[in-house]
Amino acid sequence: MGFTIALIVFSLLLMLLVLMHKGKGGGLSDMFGGGMQSSVGGSSVAERNLDRITVVVGLLWFACIVVLGITMKTNN
Repeated sequence: MGFTIALIVFSLLLMLLVLMHKGKGGGLSDMFGGGMQSSVGGSSVAERNLDRITVVVGLLWFACIVVLGITMKTNN
């Protein structure tokens, strides 16, 4: 039960983190006002930290799925 709750929490957190990322051009982000491009070339520290946090949460989400798959397989 604990991993199921963790999976739900990580799923919601991952959706929020992905939506917080700045659009890289073209696509749906332009349709909703994300078309304003900054003239600054590099990415800021906040964006790099957001990328790192997103990757870590994605790996934890994946680990929860693997653990749930293993436990469901052994219970049947």
